[in-house]
Amino acid sequence: MDGKRALGYALLAGLLAVAALPVSGASYTVTHLNVTLVLDINTSAQVTELLTVEMSNSSVSQYLTNRVALNLTLSDWQELVGPLLVQHIINPSTSVHNFKLLPGSVMSSNGINTAYILVGYTVSNVTSVNQTAPRTFVYDFNPDVFNFEHGASGQVLIPNTTLTIVMPKGAVIKSAYPLPDYPPSAFTSGYKNTTTIAWLYSEPLSKFNLTFVIMESIQTEVTSFFVGIYNALGAFTYVIIAIVVLLVLLYTYLRVR
Repeated sequence: MDGKRALGYALLAGLLAVAALPVSGASYTVTHLNVTLVLDINTSAQVTELLTVEMSNSSVSQYLTNRVALNLTLSDWQELVGPLLVQHIINPSTSVHNFKLLPGSVMSSNGINTAYILVGYTVSNVTSVNQTAPRTFVYDFNPDVFNFEHGASGQVLIPNTTLTIVMPKGAVIKSAYPLPDYPPSAFTSGYKNTTTIAWLYSEPLSKFNLTFVIMESIQTEVTSFFVGIYNALGAFTYVIIAIVVLLVLLYTYLRVR
């Protein structure tokens, strides 16, 4: 009986695998790609890629079948949707964390079937940081993490593609190249109060540059100092702090006497 049940499960798995295979005549077109990086002061970035996909009527059934097949990998979806479904931010020296692929439902309007596919992941060492003065940290973006299409002069944003970068809290942008397309007045205002910048299609990325500065508050500096001591000395830190407090109290008492 167990053998028959195992055979039944195997047949069911086989049928699901066959159903998830690309169907002849299926057609998928990525009409827009938005790659968004949310930068962190620890030099990593949370990347979100949102693809707008249009599909033929004959492709809807296959897409819906693949959507519920939770065991499909990124490579499986690439065979279905095409080469634009790829991680466009990659650091070869570090691994990707928190990867997720979320295909959305199909929306039909005026004979056009549309779905959104979201890909999210975290990449380390997207920026480098140097402390140039007390509480002053200068960050430089690492353009080597880009994985966009190559043109005659290097990587370039293909049509219907948007690259968006969200700055860390408190960041002050010092320079950006090429000039961001959004907001249009960012450069003329010296990037004052600018927290998000974006580039549209056809922008070259071969000489990409982004530099910003973060001024650390005194409170953060003091906290980091004690955290560093604790990491170095462990629980013995509390003993040192207790001794210092007692000495201050003793000094104050003796001075009053």
